Amino acid sequence: MDSTTLPVASERMAPGARRALFAAVTGTLIEWYDYALYGAAAGLVIAPLFFEGATSGATLAAFATFAVGFLARPLGGVMVGHLGDRYGRRPALLLTIVVMGAATVGIGLLPTAAAIGVLAPVLLVVLRLLQGMGAGAELAGATTLVAEFAPSHRRGLLTSLVLSMPPAGIALATGAFLWASTAGDEALLEWAWRLPFLASAVLFALAVFIRRRLEETPEYVQAQERAADHGERDRVPLLELFRRHRRAVLLGFLGVTGHNALNYTMAVYALSLMTSPEVGLDRAAALTAVTLGSLAGVVATPFGGLAADRYGPRVVLAAGSAAGALYVFPLLGALSSGNAVLAAVAIALGYVLVIALTSGAQGAYLASLFPPRERFSGIAVAREANGALVAGTTPLVVTGLVASLGGLWAGGAYVALCCLLSAVAVFLAPNVERH
Repeated sequence: MDSTTLPVASERMAPGARRALFAAVTGTLIEWYDYALYGAAAGLVIAPLFFEGATSGATLAAFATFAVGFLARPLGGVMVGHLGDRYGRRPALLLTIVVMGAATVGIGLLPTAAAIGVLAPVLLVVLRLLQGMGAGAELAGATTLVAEFAPSHRRGLLTSLVLSMPPAGIALATGAFLWASTAGDEALLEWAWRLPFLASAVLFALAVFIRRRLEETPEYVQAQERAADHGERDRVPLLELFRRHRRAVLLGFLGVTGHNALNYTMAVYALSLMTSPEVGLDRAAALTAVTLGSLAGVVATPFGGLAADRYGPRVVLAAGSAAGALYVFPLLGALSSGNAVLAAVAIALGYVLVIALTSGAQGAYLASLFPPRERFSGIAVAREANGALVAGTTPLVVTGLVASLGGLWAGGAYVALCCLLSAVAVFLAPNVERH
């Protein structure tokens, strides 16, 4: 029996499905706030606090620790994805919250290099690895949960609500650092930078409370029952994924490459560029620009989901990726202008014109690639392998290219190439939608 015959695509969402949507949206917002905090910190305070300098080398080291979190994301995605496919979505999504919350609060309590020397960056990397492992399964799990509860004609819209939460988390995190920066540069580096991390303890408790009430999706339950009836319950989902769905993993990986490259250029590299001596914006102005710009993505992403429901997620994802290849160059020009208003407008347009489409279509596109028994693992592996190789390294790669080749055009060319790769891959992919 194909997943198209499963009775989950009803016209209305049941109460359990509505609770799942609420739990997925709020939990993803909280997790992405935690994860994005480090991105804001990497562009502003990690270098002087943990690498004792404000040189380009210290900045590169700070972005390298940012990238470490993405390197851990595939591992977290594989481990928790296996649990989610084998034992259920609920315990897996509870685990991601616990790991992320503990790591984020730990960073807020961590002594700096001035206090404990080289041990400080070592512990920072360990905690960033744990953050990465938690994030590596979160969005895949939340997307899987909502996709399996959603009516087929609303899968794009409802999964886009989950995928609109990363920019909301970015906005919340950068807004938290903006608030902390009002204490002044000296206070920010001494103690105020810790407050956004420590505030995560309250959000963590809220997320655990919400997710404890989750139910399993009917689609997952029926897939497990069918597997038991056919004597296939003991198969390892990850092994089945690579045995039967390697092409789907590749299509998923390529499909999100441009999205990740442009998104982390705007969310992380932009802060470093705007506050560099060459551009000269202060921290508060740069944080405001990113915060306001990313909020536009929160509002616009559901419209991308509606477009995916109407025109198909492949068409919308390809169109958004192609738009990103064109837009990155005027974006970088605006970010380097020294005008905070222009920078904020450019980031907002990037989220509205590109990220809204790629985020809005991404959930339905990825969910369609995999059957229920391997879906959590499949989405996690495809997204998080890309996160490790593309998303987490983009600020580092763009910084290195601009420094070595002497122009923003080099960083823009890298991002544009990533976007074009996604557009071509998604456009050429067969119609594998599985509602």
